[in-house]
Amino acid sequence: MRMYDIIEKKRDGGKLSREEIAFWIDGYVKGEIPDYQVSSLLMAIFFRGLDDEELTELTLQMANSGDMVDLSGISGIKVDKHSTGGVGDKTTLIVAPIAAALGCKVAKMSGKGLGFTGGTTDKLEAIEGYQINIPKEDFIRQVNEIGISLISQSGNLTPADKKLYALRDVTATVESIPLIASSIMSKKIASGADAIVLDVKLGSGAFMKNLEDARSLSQKMVNIGKLAGRNTMAVITNMDVPLGENVGNSLEVIEAIDVLQGRGPKDLLEVSVVLATSMVMLCKNISEEEARRQVVEVINNGEAFEKLKQVVKAQGGNVAMIEDTARFPEAKFKAQIKAPKAGYIQKMNTENIGKVACMLGAGRETKEDVIDYTAGLKILKKTSEFVEEGEVLAVLYTNREEKIEEAASYYLNALEFSSQKPENPKLIYEIIK
Repeated sequence: MRMYDIIEKKRDGGKLSREEIAFWIDGYVKGEIPDYQVSSLLMAIFFRGLDDEELTELTLQMANSGDMVDLSGISGIKVDKHSTGGVGDKTTLIVAPIAAALGCKVAKMSGKGLGFTGGTTDKLEAIEGYQINIPKEDFIRQVNEIGISLISQSGNLTPADKKLYALRDVTATVESIPLIASSIMSKKIASGADAIVLDVKLGSGAFMKNLEDARSLSQKMVNIGKLAGRNTMAVITNMDVPLGENVGNSLEVIEAIDVLQGRGPKDLLEVSVVLATSMVMLCKNISEEEARRQVVEVINNGEAFEKLKQVVKAQGGNVAMIEDTARFPEAKFKAQIKAPKAGYIQKMNTENIGKVACMLGAGRETKEDVIDYTAGLKILKKTSEFVEEGEVLAVLYTNREEKIEEAASYYLNALEFSSQKPENPKLIYEIIK
């Protein structure tokens, strides 16, 4: 078998066989196939695409290219949730305890963030003492005992994906929907979950900018999950507006706690309820109505909040911070951003608002950057809301005093004002089962 023939076949619109895909992935991971040939194949896939069978085979080969997490020691259905990422997206800290409080097993491995703010593990590390790396046997035992563990990805998961992603990044093939789908699902399958809920973000603060692409990506990932024997759902959610009010690691943990205590912003609460409902449906094989009723119940009766405290305690975190969020350290400097004129907020460039958080120290531009857990912003006015001239739009939190003026200017430039009230933004576009 020759890589040349595989490239030629896909270039001409042919369907790759299981053996051809295995040959390509195995040879590339071993260093036997050069970057320039894989680059050519990626570009052929970019233009020709992959059908569901090719896509599933590629995903499975990528998943099996490294360590496969064995969760067979955990009794019950293991359910996972993955988000394609956005600004103010702290839903894992909310939905994982909800699902665990309802008897689902949540053995979740998350990565650190690169970009706007930290990833889930960065947010968890904002809690004093929280251990994101624990031995596998403790991980398994903890999920069996309390139903949940939230840790960092470790080991050699999906090395093929790491190599392919780096190559896609420099060959203008990142935007290929089949390659995005296989990248995401290979990591989920390697992580060992039985059921997967995908939160696909759509809008100016997301990778998917239009509904057609978001729908296509969601459907492909659901199809991969089905063919790979994983019960999978996708929820397409709005990222044209930051989710919730708080952006930044400690600030987002505090807001997640608020939601679990029955407070918090309505948009974050509703998106979290929908995602948790989807997890519980897959885990318990019950109707959407019954799953939602149970989700709302464990928020209202405090069981979901108690589950968060349990996982924090089990992993060495300071539970007193969860019980009293005033114990979280605060940034040295705070600055208000005020409306330059009266009117409705017509539009928010959510990606640029995310960049403001990064300027303040809440995110990473390179993997080596150190996150400031206290940095971020609180958004007080959002799309479709009316503001008076001089009214406070947002509050910046940072230890970088020299960045405040630039960040404030950048934030204002991310907003568009109008005398006409726009439609209220949708929260949920579609659910694909």
